[in-house]
Amino acid sequence: MAEIVQQRIEDRIPELEQLERVGLFTKNEVKSIIKRVTALEYKLHRLIINKEDFIAYIQYEINVLELIKKRRAHIHYHFKREEIEFPIIHRINNIFRRATNKWKDDVQMWLSHVAFCKKWSTKNQLSKVFSAMLAIHPDKPALWIMAAKSELEDRNSSESARHLFLRALRFHPNDKKVYQEYFRMELLHAEKLRKQKKELEKAEMNLGEYEFSAEILSGKLAEIVYRDATGKIKGAEFVISLLNIAAIFDFTKELQDSILQDLQTKYTEDNLTWDFMAKRELEAPGAGEELQTAKGRASEVSRREERCCQVYEEGLKSLNTGRCYGLLLSEWAGPHLYPVDSLSVTCLKGCSRGLHTLPKKKKNSVKSVDFGLGLIEKPRECIAVNNNVDFFFQETPKMSNLRNYYERALQEFGSTDDDLWLDYIQEELGPQGQPENCGKIHWRAMKFLEGESVERFISKYTLLQTGHI
Repeated sequence: MAEIVQQRIEDRIPELEQLERVGLFTKNEVKSIIKRVTALEYKLHRLIINKEDFIAYIQYEINVLELIKKRRAHIHYHFKREEIEFPIIHRINNIFRRATNKWKDDVQMWLSHVAFCKKWSTKNQLSKVFSAMLAIHPDKPALWIMAAKSELEDRNSSESARHLFLRALRFHPNDKKVYQEYFRMELLHAEKLRKQKKELEKAEMNLGEYEFSAEILSGKLAEIVYRDATGKIKGAEFVISLLNIAAIFDFTKELQDSILQDLQTKYTEDNLTWDFMAKRELEAPGAGEELQTAKGRASEVSRREERCCQVYEEGLKSLNTGRCYGLLLSEWAGPHLYPVDSLSVTCLKGCSRGLHTLPKKKKNSVKSVDFGLGLIEKPRECIAVNNNVDFFFQETPKMSNLRNYYERALQEFGSTDDDLWLDYIQEELGPQGQPENCGKIHWRAMKFLEGESVERFISKYTLLQTGHI
């Protein structure tokens, strides 16, 4: 054992001499390193060894690397890396290999080796580590995905990544996550090629020696993955997940349309299909000058909601269930303000079929609505308008969103509800508002309110100005 340890210490002499010669370490620091590594080496050659000794040795060597890096930056010396850092990195890789050979089932040890290789740019070693790890742990899909991503991102090898995904599917032929990441990888590959082609064309270079298949550029390889995946894994949720991945890329319109058609033809009995289609209407991008104003944005949101509700209504008829409305209301509970009563008639159709029941609700208060999935009561104050419409707010909404909410409410109830106008003014007087807007809101209120609502508004507005509200 002593001979082995002594040989290992002697092997370090050239790098230690270089460290001292170039001024990165002092003579005393070199002696300290020799003393410390000698003790660590002896621990690794005992009859009974433990994992902690290997970890301690690895960590010490990494600390030395980090210190060398800082010293180089301090004295602006950037030479002799092959004589100094490379032997240390090689030694750390050897210690990791000894550790993973001893404790093959310790996935964290393998991943620590992967992290080291990534940080210190030992790309060839990284592939070897993944290969050895997957030979021991082929039953873990996440490791296959990690290895394939590494080939794509760290080594820029789409071919190697594809090979790993195909191998992964032999072990996990029905794993959703493997297919999702394989699908994403092929789209990333197509995107990379498209960018390369664009750059070459911009530089007016001859593309003759480069091969850019039109099918690959359009995402045909990803479509093949999609067909294979959906042939083995059924369900709207999985199809939607692939569609959402495709939507990230701006060249996949045809692929998205194809996936969307599959969703609409094969999974009409799945409530998630209708929920997804309805949300597409809700999230459809708007355009035009009218979106530059609060009123215009409110009108646009109202139009989107109407289209969204129409899809849910169609889904309700098709599925004969009110669950899709539960999905709608659950989705809107957080980021959206919405009038419950604008959906009540439709939702009550489902309830009248005996599918759901509405909870009792106190007058002029909002607690919760239990359509299917139901809503969580919000602690922030809610606005009750007359006895007809309730509005849910975010817990901490942006003022711009609040303005949109009020504008939408005023479109429908601005002629009769004086409290709504007053609440709007109070919001503008708050810490997030703009008090200069209050005059315009007051003028509009006087213009739109009718009958006794005008007198009530004037009275309450006066009390507000005098500090009695």
